[in-house]
Amino acid sequence: MSQLATEKQITPNLSIPKEPKKSYWNKIGYSLLYAILGIFAIVQIYPLIWLVIFSLKTNSEVFGVSPFALPKDPQWGNYTKAWTQGNIGLYFFNSVWMTLLAVFLTVIIASFVTFAITRMQWKLSGLVLGLFMVGYMIPLHSTLIPLFNFYNNLNLIDNPISIILSYTAFNLPLTIMILLGFYKTLPREIEEAAVMDGCSIHRIFFQVTLPMTVPVLSTTVIINMIYNWNEFVFVNTFISSDKWKTLTVGINNFVGQYLTDWGAIGATLVISIVPILIAFLLLSDKIVEGISSGSIKG
Repeated sequence: MSQLATEKQITPNLSIPKEPKKSYWNKIGYSLLYAILGIFAIVQIYPLIWLVIFSLKTNSEVFGVSPFALPKDPQWGNYTKAWTQGNIGLYFFNSVWMTLLAVFLTVIIASFVTFAITRMQWKLSGLVLGLFMVGYMIPLHSTLIPLFNFYNNLNLIDNPISIILSYTAFNLPLTIMILLGFYKTLPREIEEAAVMDGCSIHRIFFQVTLPMTVPVLSTTVIINMIYNWNEFVFVNTFISSDKWKTLTVGINNFVGQYLTDWGAIGATLVISIVPILIAFLLLSDKIVEGISSGSIKG
């Protein structure tokens, strides 16, 4: 009996402690947090909903009733009018191919530059990087007259090449700056192993380094797409004929001297937003992955 008593005294208590329940005030705190986040979400999403409602109104409803009122008879014909009478189909096509081509050139050139600066040993690498970063500080509007004269001497006025070159040049500094932080976190051992296997510098870049930068490339792609898609000043300055105009400038077709079709303008704005929303939804996971990967060392 004494041995059993001593064993019971020696045996430790192995019962698993229960997790403390959340207090009443913690529940209130989480409820308030979710309520505040919900309000912010509504504030961010409501302008898009309002724009769709606006695009379904007539001119009399736009000015005659409350701006928050729903249309009595939704004018779905505004979208047809925008696509046909406003020549929005052509402008939409121009925006798509100019944006995609400029984004491709920006991303691939920025990748070349970043790879050369971070992976190659040459004396002027710091100077070249500094020149690109100085370009980020140049105001866009201060370059319009010099660029117009430059393109005019090259007979590139009213030519889409002038738009694509401008988009590429002005997006390069920001793209390089984003890629630079990510490239510094990439392990060099993989590239050194490729060198030991006999890979050339071109194969190392295209088959080893570039695939590893897909997350951050997705981030730069969506940033460049948003800028190029919404850009107005360059197109309005360098393009005069309808066949090369983009959506941002084509909206002016519905602004007349005596009458403005506000419903068609709203429909055009909705059409212009849809591609960016789709691209953002498709690349949102990659964007978050690229931002988080670039902030972690190793």
